[in-house]
Amino acid sequence: MAAISRQELELPGWPQFGDEERGALIRALDQGQWWRIGGSEVDEFEREFAAYHHAPHALAVTNGTHALELALQVMGVGPGDEVVVPAFTFISSSQAVQRLGGVAVPVDVDPDTYCLDPAAARAAVTARTKAIMPVHMAGVVCDMDELDKLAADTGAPILQDAAHAHGAEWRGRRVGELGSPAAFSFQNGKLMTAGEGGAVTFPDAGQYETAFVRHSCGRPRTDRSYLHQTSGSNFRMGEFSAAVLRVQLARLDGQIATREQRWPLLAGLLADVPGVVPQGSDARCTRNPHYMAMFRIPGITEERRNELVDALIAGGLPAFAAFRAVYRTPAFWESAAPQESAEDIARRCPVSEELTRDCVWLHHRTLLADEEQIHLVARIVAETVAAVGSGV
Repeated sequence: MAAISRQELELPGWPQFGDEERGALIRALDQGQWWRIGGSEVDEFEREFAAYHHAPHALAVTNGTHALELALQVMGVGPGDEVVVPAFTFISSSQAVQRLGGVAVPVDVDPDTYCLDPAAARAAVTARTKAIMPVHMAGVVCDMDELDKLAADTGAPILQDAAHAHGAEWRGRRVGELGSPAAFSFQNGKLMTAGEGGAVTFPDAGQYETAFVRHSCGRPRTDRSYLHQTSGSNFRMGEFSAAVLRVQLARLDGQIATREQRWPLLAGLLADVPGVVPQGSDARCTRNPHYMAMFRIPGITEERRNELVDALIAGGLPAFAAFRAVYRTPAFWESAAPQESAEDIARRCPVSEELTRDCVWLHHRTLLADEEQIHLVARIVAETVAAVGSGV
């Protein structure tokens, strides 16, 4: 088979932007008020984002990590409280807990969807559990039926980490209408972006108002005497970011539609590659925005997987090694660590251990390419796995 030149592969760039974003920035500039208290862009973005996700309330913040931290604080998480998190996730899921002095309790994930395993979460709940944090991995919504039952049975509420799930649906319902807070990220690689940024949707007006005060240094909206009511920090989003995000939100539906069309094609092609297993889904996840195109190569070593990723990048693909299990990082053990070793956790997280070694993902801009390009992507993966992954 002839080698593919990088010139043949023409994937869309990211972020995608145009005159609409430029116009929005000028609009924000011309206000003459560039922070949320005096301007209107953040307020309008919050209304539009909440409506899009069918949520009663949305609060825009500085980034997705702060969104998680703020939501956990509003839910009452503090020193010594336990929060169940997936072992396989980006480190912000656990660090947001630990920044509040809470103990992140990693549990295993489903081998097909890579989402939090409800049975493993149930086994990890104790009298000290203050919250359960499912991560909608790569846009696949977690089993919210079982997790909602778990929350009802144990009294430990759900906080959805929806950093990958803008526009996702579970049984036809958007993430914002599932009855629990959801935290989103607008970091540069996310499904909609202003470089950085985040948001939390809330089902409850009281939680939203508490979050607003805490995200503004504990200061109420109308305060003029610096009478700070509660502890907090400055997590306020600026007007320029919100202006860009309003346009990015308007682009989102069309991009999701394209990715939903392209993923079945790419997944089918990847499934035909010897040794490659694409991420699965759940039929109850009725809309998947596909933050990543993820696949596994079971049996490969971590070193060989990393070599494979390097080779894919050399072939022109935006490829990444998947997340390392959070307990396999030095950062996890720096503060508020659980009273067990990494090996103890690993014994109850075999799937996360495997994903740490054998999982690869391609950036979602891959799925915005046309069908011819999708075939080229699969061909590059096949040839690279055959060459680099021959030691599997």
